[in-house]
Amino acid sequence: QVQLVESGGGLVQAGGSLRLSCAASGSSFSINAMGWYRQAPGKQRELVATISSGGSRKYADSVKGRFTISRDNANNTVYLQMNSLKPEDTAVYSCNVQYVEYNVGIRWLRDYWGQGTQVTVSS
Repeated sequence: QVQLVESGGGLVQAGGSLRLSCAASGSSFSINAMGWYRQAPGKQRELVATISSGGSRKYADSVKGRFTISRDNANNTVYLQMNSLKPEDTAVYSCNVQYVEYNVGIRWLRDYWGQGTQVTVSS
């Protein structure tokens, strides 16, 4: 059973930094993409950043130049370094890990989600 354990959220003042991490375990299949999403109160969940198995990165326009996503493939862990945080970055941040799974010769991609970690940026 796949488990995703997130850490690193908290309360920080505007302009500060936080680093989120998400460690995946419990599967013998390989990981494809990994990413971070966030959901603020009253808003829909939105993509923050993703990183492919080959290291290609994609960011939301609102975080470009401030956030950096990285991954440690040996430890099945994805990180999100958040700098120059703004009050509008306040949200619950959830990691997403996409596994490449096989069964009786059929291949598919399956997404798993972390429990979410609160990030609060005060002005």
